[in-house]
Amino acid sequence: MALFDRLKDQAKQLQQQAQGGGRGAAGGQGGHGGHGGAPAGGSHGSSRGGSKAQLVGLLKTQLGSLKTELKSGAYRDASMAMCALVAAADGHVDAAERQQMESMILSNDVLQNFPPDQLRQRFNRHVDQLSRNFPQGKTEAMQEIAKAAKKPTEARAVVQTGIVIAGADGHFSQAEAAILREACGALGLNPAEFQL
Repeated sequence: MALFDRLKDQAKQLQQQAQGGGRGAAGGQGGHGGHGGAPAGGSHGSSRGGSKAQLVGLLKTQLGSLKTELKSGAYRDASMAMCALVAAADGHVDAAERQQMESMILSNDVLQNFPPDQLRQRFNRHVDQLSRNFPQGKTEAMQEIAKAAKKPTEARAVVQTGIVIAGADGHFSQAEAAILREACGALGLNPAEFQL
């Protein structure tokens, strides 16, 4: 799949830059991973049509390379709304699932830009709203997510964060994939960009 190959190319370029290889990324955009990122060399041949686990790994690498840029309140709030929606995608969140999701959030490298209490409070507020009234909670969470649309780098990072959290176990449920596609719509992004 061309998208998977493009993500692999971008991840390799970001890794080379991070290791001091310094060979410029396609378009010279300094790791903003957005618009002019046409694949420079086509396919690398190996693992075509890669698995969700590989995609999650690539997105983690890309997010890690943007860590210094992802410090805004809009990214923090949208990411916590995204994580809550992923957790509640099947319509409910039990205590164990909430605890597991909270642990994943607090151990996420990029989200460590923010104080744990801020993340926990925002995540739990959304989960509580989704548990009380799923349709209303979902609307409020999507509104929070949509606020990140102003900055394309942050918008993509919100979806990438949702995919990384949803795919931590190596697969996505249909409900999680549907929530991630809706989030793409709220952010003005094409779900196909993320293999959704």
